Amino acid sequence: MIASSGSLGAAELRLLAGGAMLNVWAEIKPKFEKASGHKLEIFFGTTPNLIKEVTSGKAFDVGVVPVDVMKDTAAQAKFAAGPTIDVAYVGLGVAVRSGAPKPNIATVDAFKATLLNAHSIASIPESATGYSITRVFSRLGITEQMKAKMKAQANPAEVVAVVAKGEVELAIFLMNVLTAPGLDIIGPFPGELQENVTFTAAIASDSKEAVAAKALIDYLKSPPSVTIIKAKGMTPG
Repeated sequence: MIASSGSLGAAELRLLAGGAMLNVWAEIKPKFEKASGHKLEIFFGTTPNLIKEVTSGKAFDVGVVPVDVMKDTAAQAKFAAGPTIDVAYVGLGVAVRSGAPKPNIATVDAFKATLLNAHSIASIPESATGYSITRVFSRLGITEQMKAKMKAQANPAEVVAVVAKGEVELAIFLMNVLTAPGLDIIGPFPGELQENVTFTAAIASDSKEAVAAKALIDYLKSPPSVTIIKAKGMTPG
């Protein structure tokens, strides 16, 4: 597919992508561009940002976004009809500043106690990950107690930064994002509470570069991309 699409001429693709996959795209983008001859312009965002961008009327060609984006009726209508293609998924985890003591989260009760004892927690409430975390808090019956502890951040990089600097005690986010310099991962959520966030791909319904967009999605399922996805702490879809 890469070879055949490249023979049709180089395309400039506008991609909408979940911000939690930024490190994945940092490696896949140049490899895809070299292999295909196409160029990628990438807009990164949280789920609400992506829904807003998809429905803004601004042209785009392809999305690799959290599945929650596709649950929005207006956003879903901007993608080609048919099933989406899952690219990667990753679970939730907890991290502290490098060198800080690691609290116990091995069991549901220990995890709940750690959350209730924490002074502050960094995450992105308005995101697919944030929605998953909110569901976990609800299952634990601690929704109200957690409101005062949560320190909302604008993007995954800020979640890492505020905890790495010691400004916030815990980071709760996707495991691949927390695998970063300045943080020590405590571990994933207990199995009974774990929720995966899935990133899925689809072509825009009005893309003028549908062939090249499909070539990108195919490339994401190829061995080079699968290797990168795994190396960045995610599970290929």
